[in-house]
Amino acid sequence: MTTPATDSAADSATDFPAAAPALPPLPSLTAQADVLVAHGIVPTRALPADALRAAAARLEATAAPGSLLVVHPRLLPPSALAGHLRLTATVRRRPVERSGFVVVDMPDVDDFAPVPGVDVPDADVYAVAGLDRGDDLANWSPEEAAPAIAGRGRSPLTLAEGIHWVLQAPGTLERNLCFMTIASRLRKADGTYDARTPAVWISNGTGRDGSERRGAPKVGWCWWRNRHTWLGFASAEGRVAA
Repeated sequence: MTTPATDSAADSATDFPAAAPALPPLPSLTAQADVLVAHGIVPTRALPADALRAAAARLEATAAPGSLLVVHPRLLPPSALAGHLRLTATVRRRPVERSGFVVVDMPDVDDFAPVPGVDVPDADVYAVAGLDRGDDLANWSPEEAAPAIAGRGRSPLTLAEGIHWVLQAPGTLERNLCFMTIASRLRKADGTYDARTPAVWISNGTGRDGSERRGAPKVGWCWWRNRHTWLGFASAEGRVAA
């Protein structure tokens, strides 16, 4: 476990965030279903590939264009999704594909659940509309960003939703332009929340990550009251059930 003076995001910090580029567009919901099947993520024991494709087809009739297809984390938890993330890193001037991973001090990653007020559909498959990486909130703490997002009438993303986003559009992660998923938090036995707050970013290959993971997509966390210039706060306009 990291000490209170640091967090798992500290190894990726740089001094100034770059100007935000346009986010890569998402394919159609049915095409996103095909991606999950092609990558071997679906079928699962509880979700056949045909059921996923049928749900995606139904959602295309109701969800806004550009929406994200999400399989509920009870069927595909973050721990099962993270390893399917892929990014291309430059190592010794050569492109190398890096696989995603969960930081070692987050073995309880699947226990992070939606916070009150975040309405995740009780459906095996749903869509998330109106995605935003929240670049304008970079260098805010999660504690500061949560009410600001709510004040805009938006909902923060859960960790599972954030991983799905990067699975479908890897270019959503950029050096100095990554994001937190503050809709997911871990409630402790006494009813308070663990101070760790999930995020998805790019590893610098330092510390316990190991140099072989430099440039890899990384599922980790930072403290609830810490700020990072290169972490925005991903949010959405809403969610639609299949």
